[in-house]
Amino acid sequence: MIIDFTTMPADRVYHCMTQSIIPRPVAWVLSENPEGDYNLAPFSFFTAVTADPPMIMLSVGRKPDGGFKDTRVNIEERKKFVIHIAHSEMAKAMTETSRSLPHGVSEVAENGLKTVPFDGFELPRLADCRIAMACELFQLQELGPNRQSVIFGQVQQLYVDDAAATRDEKERLRIDANAIDAIGRLGGGEYVTFGEVITIPRPA
Repeated sequence: MIIDFTTMPADRVYHCMTQSIIPRPVAWVLSENPEGDYNLAPFSFFTAVTADPPMIMLSVGRKPDGGFKDTRVNIEERKKFVIHIAHSEMAKAMTETSRSLPHGVSEVAENGLKTVPFDGFELPRLADCRIAMACELFQLQELGPNRQSVIFGQVQQLYVDDAAATRDEKERLRIDANAIDAIGRLGGGEYVTFGEVITIPRPA
């Protein structure tokens, strides 16, 4: 089957892309609202970009009414944000934070999630996530006729749960993927959890 994106409306293209580019890591993004409380939302158009400087990319769509999402507005105005990698037990809570809420209602409070200080950073992190990245806005671009927001964030600090972190024989950080138990996004309402981890040495 050949699917010609050039003949399809954007919503159909999106439907195909989210089912074929799998699995996708999910960035669970905490940002600060103007009132001082916290917005929290998941985004699966997300990846690493460079290591020097340490950079991630986050793509943020529009609200149903066409306005910019709070995540984009908060990052543009206040520059700082925290990306979390959720584990399988947090899948339901993470999905709930994608719900559209009235302005002034915090997804963190609404879902009973706890935060703790992120040492050395202005914003807190979610207490129960095993990986968190303290980020600062590097660049924001708008792409396409709908002005999709593409956010490049420079990672200033990385938090890893001590139970998932060790050092190898070269003293490099080794993160235990099974201990992190990250979930990945598939199409529709589907997620993938960790099954067997296959280790294949790379060519020298």
